[in-house]
Amino acid sequence: MMRRGFAALLWAMALTASAAAAQLQVTPLPRDGRVLVTFKLANAFTDEIRAAIHSGLTISFVYRIDLKRSSALWLDSTIATTEIAATVRYDNLTRRYQLTRTQDGRIERANETEREEDARAWLTADFDRLPLFSSASLEANSEYYVRVRAHTTPRNASFVWPWERHDVTGQAKFTFVR
Repeated sequence: MMRRGFAALLWAMALTASAAAAQLQVTPLPRDGRVLVTFKLANAFTDEIRAAIHSGLTISFVYRIDLKRSSALWLDSTIATTEIAATVRYDNLTRRYQLTRTQDGRIERANETEREEDARAWLTADFDRLPLFSSASLEANSEYYVRVRAHTTPRNASFVWPWERHDVTGQAKFTFVR
């Protein structure tokens, strides 16, 4: 009995270590009436995710991006929110990856590749200067921040994901100047 508890503790610590290893880097850039957002999820493409993709399972990395205004006295206010999903499905017969990118449920881009490196970048790194938010409603000389939260789907897989829902979070502050 003691052995089983120790094994469970080691397993939980291993999961926590892999969750802690994943990092989400965020860079907002207000430019030309938009807030451009760049983000990259590092150390998240694990052997478990790679095996799931190669088994033919459709895997999505879902990013929820919030534009928020800091508040000293009360809760921070959310100005705008969007959700981006990067999806990969591997076809074992053709040995090709089918890639899809959606924003708020609408397909924005679709692609196909033979290279695993391209599929990995599609899920974790190809998010450069995305024009996600309008800056028309932002007040000049006010401090804002962009928060990005990530999780994987599906959640009902028979194997264990390296991190739980919204466990990987990154944010960056900026001052809006007109």
